[in-house]
Formats: sequence, C-alpha cells, structure tokens
Amino acid sequence: MLAPDGTNHTTDETAIIDDAIISRRSVRAFLPTPVEDDVIREILQVAARAPSGTNMQPWKVFVVSGDKKQAVTDAILNSGIRPEKIAWDEYKYYPDQFFEPYQSRRRANGFALYGLLGIGRREVEKMRAQHDRNFTFFDAPVGLIFTIDRRLNVGSWLDHGMFLQSIMIAARARGLHTCPQAAFAPYHRLIRPILELPDEEIVVCGMALGYEDESKPENSLRSERAPLEEFVTFVK
Repeated sequence: MLAPDGTNHTTDETAIIDDAIISRRSVRAFLPTPVEDDVIREILQVAARAPSGTNMQPWKVFVVSGDKKQAVTDAILNSGIRPEKIAWDEYKYYPDQFFEPYQSRRRANGFALYGLLGIGRREVEKMRAQHDRNFTFFDAPVGLIFTIDRRLNVGSWLDHGMFLQSIMIAARARGLHTCPQAAFAPYHRLIRPILELPDEEIVVCGMALGYEDESKPENSLRSERAPLEEFVTFVK
C-alpha cells in the first residue's frame, strides 16, 4: 500500500500496529516474571516520540520496582485512608455527578469485572479488597508513576495522555501488558516523599507493567466499545 507521502506500508505492518492497539487492555493480574530495565528504557524511548504542543514534552516518569515499589504500596495500604474518603485535591478525574451514557458504561464495566471475580453487588469488603490491588500494581514487577508540572495547562495534559497511550502500545509490541491507574493520584502526599517529588509536580496516575497472568479470571474481561455511529460524525 503506497501512502500519499510515497512510503510503502504493507498489510502485515498494518495488522501488527492494529493488533497492538486492539489487544491493549487493562490487565489486573500479573506474573512475577521480571521485566529487564533495557526493555523498559526501549518502551519509554519509543513513547517519547508522542506529540506535544511545541515539543514541550510535559511528562515525567518514575519507574519503581523492588523495595521502592513496595514502599509505595505499604504507604498507601497502611495509611488507613480509604479511596472513597480521600480528596482529589490536585485534579478531578470524574465528574461530581455521573450522567448518561457515561454512568451506564461505568456500571457495566464494574459489574462485568466483579462478576468474573464472583463478587456480588452487596459484597462491599470484597470490592474494597479488589480495589486495593491497584496499590500493589496488581502484583506487576514494575510500577510507573507519572507526574506533570502544575504550572502547565490543559493542553499539556492532553499531550501527557498521548504519551501514556504510546507507552501502552509499545509495551504490547514487546509482549507486555499494562494497566493505567488513576487510583494513585489522590495519594500524592504519601507518594511524594518516597519518590522525592518536588512541590510543582502533580501525580497524574500510576501504571502497572509486566506479563499477564492468563490464569486469572479478571484478565478475561473484554470491555465493550460504542459503535462508530455513537461518536463519529462525517461532515463533507
């Protein structure tokens, strides 16, 4: 296939790229198999080609493993601060009040996950235990914590999102899986001293990185996507 710029893109290349995008999903159980530092560096170097306004590259990444990753986990889980009680005081991820169609999509995803885990709608403690697995990075050997300078504006947050997606796609190209985790953001006061974050840096999210544990039922979840007709308008 000859593109307008004269470059040649084969069907095989297209399929490889499409598969990396389509096969990306939030994996919630990982094997302890280590991920080599060189592989992580490759992924981040590739992802750094993500676009950003005037090439500002407004992202920072802290790669945590071993004792440092465990320190982040312990700080949050031993704090006694429940996720439903902690304030999102750096930025808001969700609206104050959910509305359609977003409420239905959110509920469907939650019910599907808990259903695979055999957790009923009134089993609050089991739901909490599952949510707390976020803070172990779902047992992945590598955790990533992302930050952004608070002096930057909304456009730079959009750029940061493209960087995050690029990491997840580059990981798939190497047979790895990920799970982006906004759950870390409100715990920034506990994370900050461990990673020695300067005051101007906002914790955007975390991300688990590793090899999927295919034996776990939660990893069979395939979230639905709305048909194009619901979100695409062709204007000619």
